[in-house]
Amino acid sequence: MPRQSAGLLMYRRRQGRAEVLLVHPGGPFWTRKDLGAWSIPKGEFTEEAPLDAAKREFHEETGFTACGDFRPLEPVRQSGGKLVHAWAIEGDCDAEAAKSNTFTMEHPPRSGQIRTFPEVDRAAWFPLPQAREKILKSQLPLLDQLENLLGR
Repeated sequence: MPRQSAGLLMYRRRQGRAEVLLVHPGGPFWTRKDLGAWSIPKGEFTEEAPLDAAKREFHEETGFTACGDFRPLEPVRQSGGKLVHAWAIEGDCDAEAAKSNTFTMEHPPRSGQIRTFPEVDRAAWFPLPQAREKILKSQLPLLDQLENLLGR
């Protein structure tokens, strides 16, 4: 079975246009990457129900709790083969106040130094055209599906 992730694509409406909440991965590999590096808040799961995993991951990566009408999107396969299950949800939060859980890794490589990094180093709201530039290419179909749901 392929690895699976679950996440939430939160959107809001501002001045007649949709904006989506995306997160930027933390850690040294992603520090200088921007275009094509952002993602929906998501993470891997195994035995958990996918929607439960999506809600948990959203909270772990942003510090916010999402509630409301979770609208399922068709799963997408990322370039590495991982299957991503996602739900669109209308909501709002202060992206600048997002706070992520952390992970540890040896850095610099082969240095013997174990460092702690945030799983997500920042979150931001983007209008859909800008989100298309920021999001991982393999997650673009999620934005297409959201536009269809919103009737655009």
